Order: sequence, then C-alpha cells, then structure tokens
Amino acid sequence: MGQNQLAAVPEPKYWHLRTVLVRTIDQEFSTGQVLPNERELAARFGVARATLRQALDQLELEGRLVRRRGIGTLIAAPRVGVPVSRREEGWPGVSRSQAWREVGCVSAPATPQLAQALGVEAGSLVHTVRRIRLVQGQAMATESLHVPDAALRALPRVVGRSAQTEADPARLVLRQLERLVIEGESRSVELGVAEAEEASLLERPPGTPVLVVTTQYAGAGKIAALSVSTYRADTCKLTFGETGLVEVTPVQEPQPVGAAS
Repeated sequence: MGQNQLAAVPEPKYWHLRTVLVRTIDQEFSTGQVLPNERELAARFGVARATLRQALDQLELEGRLVRRRGIGTLIAAPRVGVPVSRREEGWPGVSRSQAWREVGCVSAPATPQLAQALGVEAGSLVHTVRRIRLVQGQAMATESLHVPDAALRALPRVVGRSAQTEADPARLVLRQLERLVIEGESRSVELGVAEAEEASLLERPPGTPVLVVTTQYAGAGKIAALSVSTYRADTCKLTFGETGLVEVTPVQEPQPVGAAS
C-alpha cells in the first residue's frame, strides 16, 4: 500500500446492522407498522441488544423510525411538503404570518462574527427576534432574525400601533420591518446539530441533527436582516424547484396499524 493511500476503516457493527434494517424495513414493513421488540430483532439478526439499540437510535435520528411509549417503535410516515418562501409567507417582517410565533426579542451589541455577517461595526446595536415555526401544532423550526438598529432607524416609526405591540419588542421590530423594501436575498443551507436553546424549543435532545437555513435580506443597498433558521433534520427535507424556492417537508405522525383515522 502506498504512503498516500488511506487504510480501510472497518465498518462499525451497528452501522452495518442499520443498513440491513433499512433494507428489511423497505421490503417487509409499511408506514405506521410496529417493529418487533428488541429481543426478537436481536435474535433475528444475531447481534447484541446494545448494537441493535445503536442502529435503532440512528434510524430514529434519520427520521425513519418513531418511538412511542406504550406502543413501540413505528415506521415513520412519508414527508409532506410545506413551502418556505417569501412568496408563500411574506418576508420575515410580515408579522401577520401564522406560520411563525414570536418567543422573545433581545437587543444587544453585535459580536464580531454577527457584525461581519450583517456588514456593520462590531458593537453596533442589533435586535434579535426569536421565533418558532409550528406545523400541525408541532414545533418544526426555530429562527433567530437579526436586525441592525440602523436599518430600523432609517424607517418611519410605526404609527397607531396597539398597546400589545407597544409592550412587545419582537412585534414592534417585525412591524417596522414590514415597511422596508427588500431588494434581494441570498440563502444557504447546511447540516448542523441543535444546541441547547434550539433543542429545547424544538422539544428534542441536544445534538439532534438540524438543517440550518441562513438568509440575508438586502434593502437600501445594505443588509437589512439576517435570518438563521434551524429545521429538524429528522422530520424535514429541503427541496429546490425551478423557481429557486426552498420547501421544507415535515414528517406526519404515524398511526399504529388498525388505529382509527
């Protein structure tokens, strides 16, 4: 073997079992069916139960399986498309959107990293609106919407706002953004893991795989806002169509076989 060649890395037992389980699920089971218990599966495939649990955990992370207390491990349902685009929902400044729910707002000096992303000086005041996206009543994504204070100060103040808006900093920032004309946007997608705060909002354990969608919105020749959204990778997929729009498709909750629809 040449010095520049990499030595073959042996495949972990649980990963090989995961591959076998995927093939078995595709051939023998359908959506909503309950898998045999761990003892039966371990005996069938000739593996230790610890190895089996690792494989099942991996498949659950991938969104192929769903565990339900008192029921067992079920085959996850296929994904259902939910479009995520300015055309469908209005841009993030549209506070009337029912897809997102505000959970807070923090105004603080920008860190060097955030300042660079927003094109402002480090230490400049930035308003960060935190929101969650609900799909069929389930938290499917979180968002941190960063807005430079300078972008808001360049806009006319909101006139005739309600007492509720006056007392709600997040709603006030969003109402101001509705007045901004967006000239363009850029979007990137990458795989990540949910940190403690995101995991808590998504009701998932820390380290859960997520799809991070970062969007820069430009207005008046500058970056008007930066949105960082984290979607559950175990229940969502992103698709790109001819229009360049991004769609997120959450997995519907599977029903046990024989359950009433």
